[in-house]
Amino acid sequence: MSRILIAEDEPRIAAFIEKGLRSHGFMTTVAGDASDALLMAVEGDFDLMILDLGLPGKDGLQILEELRGQGEVLPIIILSGRDDIQTKVAGFEGGADDYLTKPFRFEELLVRLRARLRDTCDRTGVDENVLKFGNIALDLRTRKVKVGDRTVELPAREFTLAETFLRHPGQVMSREQLLDRVWGYDYDPGSNIVDVYVGYLRKKLGSDFIETVRGMGYRLRS
Repeated sequence: MSRILIAEDEPRIAAFIEKGLRSHGFMTTVAGDASDALLMAVEGDFDLMILDLGLPGKDGLQILEELRGQGEVLPIIILSGRDDIQTKVAGFEGGADDYLTKPFRFEELLVRLRARLRDTCDRTGVDENVLKFGNIALDLRTRKVKVGDRTVELPAREFTLAETFLRHPGQVMSREQLLDRVWGYDYDPGSNIVDVYVGYLRKKLGSDFIETVRGMGYRLRS
């Protein structure tokens, strides 16, 4: 499941894009201003960024220039109400991979986004739709997991939890981080929902797949 960073300060537009992308199987995060957009683009584990040029704090073209100046190769689609040719040229010359003007149809944004993700896969020669760790391979297209020669079917929530671990090999993931990435909203802090689902994965993928780091959370076992 590809992770998309939406740098958009208009809540209505951000919610529209986020809802549409999630319904097509993408994981999304919204940055509402320039500082958050820059920080998340550099430090976050994202596959593509949708960048509005009118973010509070800094012009989107400046954000683009800073990211490319730091060597950041994250695919970036500009989504802006500016439709003059000078701005479009500046966007492409600054390193944008695509430019779409507002108002827009979600279907067109989706097609362009998928094309950029495909291009990334073609350039690297790596199939980013398959995540691997040890003898475990998780296919983002078929939504199936293979443990050695065995194919395992996982319900949506378990699949997303497994994907989260495979995207962060060796990293300790706290219960709060897992709740945010997998469930997307807050649960009662006293809830044991994460522990329950980790137990489900251990039963299906192997008891040594995930280890408990006492007082901190969970991580993939080396």
